[in-house]
Amino acid sequence: GIPEDYEQLDRMGVSVKGKIVIARYYHSWRGIKPKVAAEHGAIGCLIYSDPHEDGFVPGETFPSGAYRPPDGVQRGSVADMPFYPGDPLTPGVGATKDAKRLKVGEAPTITKIPVLPISYADARPLLAALTGRVAPEGWRGGLGVTYHLGPGPAKVHLKVKSNWDIKPLYDVIGKIPGSTFPDEWVIRGNHHDAWVNGAEDPISGQIAILEEARSLGELVKSGWKPKRTIIYCAWDGEEPGLLGSTEWAEQHYDELRAHGVAYINSDANGRGYLGIEGSHTLEKFSNDIARDISDPETKLSAWKRQQLREISNAKTPEQREEVRRRADLRVPALGSGSDYTAFLQHDGVASLNIGFGGEDGGGIYHSIYDDFYWFTHFSDTDFVYGRALAETGGTAMMRLADADLLPFEFGDFADTVQTYLKELKTLSQKMQDDIRERNKEIQEGVFMATNDPKQPFVPPSTEAVPPHLNFAPFENAVDVLTRSAEEYRKAVERANSSGGAMLRSASLAEVNKLLIDSERKLTTAEGLPNRPWFKHQLYAPGFYTGYAAKTVPAVREAIEQKQWKQADERIIVVARVLEDEAQLISTAAQKLSAAK
Repeated sequence: GIPEDYEQLDRMGVSVKGKIVIARYYHSWRGIKPKVAAEHGAIGCLIYSDPHEDGFVPGETFPSGAYRPPDGVQRGSVADMPFYPGDPLTPGVGATKDAKRLKVGEAPTITKIPVLPISYADARPLLAALTGRVAPEGWRGGLGVTYHLGPGPAKVHLKVKSNWDIKPLYDVIGKIPGSTFPDEWVIRGNHHDAWVNGAEDPISGQIAILEEARSLGELVKSGWKPKRTIIYCAWDGEEPGLLGSTEWAEQHYDELRAHGVAYINSDANGRGYLGIEGSHTLEKFSNDIARDISDPETKLSAWKRQQLREISNAKTPEQREEVRRRADLRVPALGSGSDYTAFLQHDGVASLNIGFGGEDGGGIYHSIYDDFYWFTHFSDTDFVYGRALAETGGTAMMRLADADLLPFEFGDFADTVQTYLKELKTLSQKMQDDIRERNKEIQEGVFMATNDPKQPFVPPSTEAVPPHLNFAPFENAVDVLTRSAEEYRKAVERANSSGGAMLRSASLAEVNKLLIDSERKLTTAEGLPNRPWFKHQLYAPGFYTGYAAKTVPAVREAIEQKQWKQADERIIVVARVLEDEAQLISTAAQKLSAAK
């Protein structure tokens, strides 16, 4: 159900115009499937979970095993959240009682065609009734039928009834006031709503932050006071569209821009490896946390276990060598799909998403089977990883709250931005090479000669070879960023020498304010092209991927969509953002170095 699939359908002469599309889960976020179907003229969309992905093919089905049974249905929002998340009727402002609202028909994120999720038991007779060409190999699943493309002759009567009532949501917010820097906020969150029972999603994460909050409360009773204000949040309405967190972050936009130090999110939690994603200014900090958390099963540090996993999973010798050599494990970028979205990508607050998993595969996601029985039989059966998550989140919160100098670091950040630049240059070159080769094959008659007249394909048309993009501004900005990161590293090293005397004499309030603003500098007021709600210039969910992150999204997606002029223009915008970031980092370094 992604754009490339429809390009392939076009070449096979199959149109979905006026038809109901049936699409499989996976390979993109669910909301992309009806979005792209509607763009190609479909009038409805069914989405089913094929057993190939999360049913009887990978393992035993519930209740004998962890995987999705035949009647399991994956619920989920299909709002166009890559355009903006939250209340569809109040984009960019908190959905308070008196907020000005769009009409339902005006809301651009509400899907324009009816959509319904179904089980693979219900999908099987529909798929079996389709005729037409056999589906490409990668489109076939595990249902034991021949997968055809259609259209028809199967017919479906699709009726979806929606309730558009406005109802209140309930975010639960708890604060511990800071004793020294009360206007600097360290924020922790996990949602509390679920589609049905929600034992794994979200309660396995929610119980961890409740334990963190309880433990911090005990410390407060014993006399401890954090230097910075700590805020714990239990969000409502995450499942329908990140509603509770987004509306809170929109309502408190100015306050969060002024006071937000960092936001640490969790969601579902399971058994296995510690996963951390997020802002690369916090990459070293998150690695240090992982080094101090013990993995409950192996007794290795969570960091060491993840490092060994990455060595095992590396696809090339170069990747294995980097994992062994690099001081810190790389932290993946955040796209969307949970409550960090508004904090990072709209408000510009440095964010992390944390959680354990990887050893407890299953197929109960967003279904009625996500219950206590499933969790205690097939996931974190002894609740030891729930405790480990509480240790991870609690340690991170306390270190951020009590640090004299906030633990932002820019060497890993600059290194990561350098990799993004290399990826973009490689992508641009690949598109040039691919189009040149395809044009050559068209001229040679390759497609005509290999076209089966009984199963014909429409040959592609020639295209203009993409121009060379001017990456020089980006390259120069990365060089400046790298130098400023090294300047800051040396300044911190000097300030910490001699027992930290220089650090104590430095104007830490001024330096910390700069560090807090470092993530804000990566945003722009105008946001991304065609979706201004997303203001971060380095991280965003892909417009046609959904949850998955697109790094340097304005440039990357312009290249992917062959908008070459826009790509050149956005390179300049990103370069300016990075230059401003480098200047901020240098200023922080100079203020530290000025201490006597």
